[in-house]
Amino acid sequence: MRVRATLAERAEPRPGDDLVAPADVVMDRGFTVEAPPEAVWPWLAQLGKRRAGWYLPRRVERLLPPRRRALRRLDPRWTNLRVGDVIPDYGGRDETFEVAAVDPPRSLVYTSRRGHTLVSWSITLRPAGSGTRVLLRLRLAPVRHRRLAETLGEFFDFATIAGMAAGLRERLK
Repeated sequence: MRVRATLAERAEPRPGDDLVAPADVVMDRGFTVEAPPEAVWPWLAQLGKRRAGWYLPRRVERLLPPRRRALRRLDPRWTNLRVGDVIPDYGGRDETFEVAAVDPPRSLVYTSRRGHTLVSWSITLRPAGSGTRVLLRLRLAPVRHRRLAETLGEFFDFATIAGMAAGLRERLK
């Protein structure tokens, strides 16, 4: 599963970069789906714990208890995000993301605090031929153990985004 941002994509500014600046750790991912941004947007807007869930491919979801599986349809209750909306996160019982900026169908930015660390997560959609390039950027600061965050964080980020990309592609078919 290819979920790498290009060098050019990593170098360019994104919505929300100013929310955690300067960042100690930046993780960029990118993947392409065969649907226009307007079709991809609602699927990304409804992501989240106690919402549509976190998309995974069907072969992986079969291993999860039914209550932990993500929706395979759009639910209008979850597709209209507003700045200030708080979305529960899987990181822990009290972990959340807050919507910091929303520009349908182009970009969505979340912020969070994990202990002393500020986090921003931006999702940017760009037309790519007949499909969409989905760009994700995670920014963290301050980070005490930068090498550890980069190594383990990169692995975890890759695994979760690769799973989400595969699950999203299935849902868009």
